[in-house]
Amino acid sequence: MKTKERIIVDPRIQHGKPVIRGTRVPIARVIAELAGGMTKEEVMQEYEITAEDVAAALAYAADLVEADEFHPLPTG
Repeated sequence: MKTKERIIVDPRIQHGKPVIRGTRVPIARVIAELAGGMTKEEVMQEYEITAEDVAAALAYAADLVEADEFHPLPTG
């Protein structure tokens, strides 16, 4: 999947946060809604995005996690 075809970062849109191309839907919102229990179909309907957009958001998040350095979770 080519996330660059579906995701853009533009300082004029959502303060430069990554969004689904052609929308103002932040990638973080898509991920948060999925993590919060919404189904892919519910997210697609709520934000008027495609299954490919949802997959691109997940791939984008995975790439960020993979590229980041290891940071252990806090204990306690």
